Amino acid sequence: MATKLWEKDYDLDQRIADFTIGRDRELDLELAPFDILGSLAHIQMLSEVGLLDEGAARRCREKLQALYQDAASGQFTIEEGVEDVHSQVEMLLTRALGDDGKKIHSGRSRNDQVLVDLRLYFRHRIQGIVELTGELSQTLTELSEEHKDKLIPGYTHLQVAMVSSFGLWFGAYAEALVDDLKLWTGIYDVVDQNPLGSAAGYGSSFPLDRDRTTELLGFSSPVVNVVAAQMGRGKSELVTAFGIAGVAQTLGKLAMDVCLYSSQNFGFLQLPNELTTGSSIMPHKKNPDVFELIRGRCNLLQTLPAQMAQLTGNLPSGYHREFQLLKEAIFPALDQLEDCLSMVRYALPRTRVSAQELPTDPRYVYLYSVEAVNNLVLQGVPFRDAYTQVGRDIEAGTFVPPTELKHTHLGSLGNLGNERIAAKREAVLASFDFERSAKALENLL
Repeated sequence: MATKLWEKDYDLDQRIADFTIGRDRELDLELAPFDILGSLAHIQMLSEVGLLDEGAARRCREKLQALYQDAASGQFTIEEGVEDVHSQVEMLLTRALGDDGKKIHSGRSRNDQVLVDLRLYFRHRIQGIVELTGELSQTLTELSEEHKDKLIPGYTHLQVAMVSSFGLWFGAYAEALVDDLKLWTGIYDVVDQNPLGSAAGYGSSFPLDRDRTTELLGFSSPVVNVVAAQMGRGKSELVTAFGIAGVAQTLGKLAMDVCLYSSQNFGFLQLPNELTTGSSIMPHKKNPDVFELIRGRCNLLQTLPAQMAQLTGNLPSGYHREFQLLKEAIFPALDQLEDCLSMVRYALPRTRVSAQELPTDPRYVYLYSVEAVNNLVLQGVPFRDAYTQVGRDIEAGTFVPPTELKHTHLGSLGNLGNERIAAKREAVLASFDFERSAKALENLL
């Protein structure tokens, strides 16, 4: 039996076959549930437009539903010598149902099969990332409220600048993740379009009902133009990569802060022993390896859009074999981002925070210089004159830091606005229509 959907009456050189297949068989296992869902929608549509009789459609549906359970439980395998998931599913259908299984490919190509598989897969993975990002943002908001009165220095140019707090620090990252979630809304809208029915990229002479498969698979709309659907290969990966890089930028900066703040020269954070590693020769060492690895992974993840762009940047419209290499970069990246989100949410609440005695610590006296300037301004001194006067006091060694902080505006030390950040987060999360697609796929099964 043929193990390649394109197989002809000649044998392909085995070295060529191995090279061109690459890691497809391994990576396609992740696509198996989504390939089967696409096939379920396709055969139902074929039956409704009269291209597949009801009996054959029922038998294919029952077999595909059984295969889906295997794929969802990790029992689905791609047999040795079989090229990809599409070939494996069709081979199993044909093996079980004979000619009925051979009819399933009518009106479609491996090109639109993989397009719909990937969009279903990305839609599923985006939901997981969005949920993890929202949960981490909520955790950070809670930590901000818990530690809002604990002061730490704020820095610019890595020089002490103004008074900050753990409330501000945790809350800043909580809100930054909300911005990352907003980016994912646009990415989700791009991905949530149905390419099925575009066939090899130029449509089909069969009377396919693309709106019906869109409905069955829970997509918000079809990609209308069939060439545009094919051009979505690479673009879907690119926009998804931008979302990954956005969250990675936030997490990487947070991880760097943790590494810095947990060093003895800062001492703002203390990682518990069980979250650190040691040195082979220095008995005192407690290294923040978990956050260093998060930082390193997130630095690599921020290169992902460039990888996607480099792979596809000089390709004209139509399908090209380079597209399969996109999976090798973006599938592991999705896993790594989820790992980093989960690890930060696990480790950060277990880290002890230490408020600093800012006014009495000589290292931090000048954090209050702006407060001194503002106090003079409130007494009627023009700002530039107040700035000059405080600067001269600092140079003369006579500066006395004020101890009372009067930050009351929105988003400042005394008015964090965490409830506003939480409201923004909930509004963004509510804009994702995950329930619609979940109900559609549940109906297919």
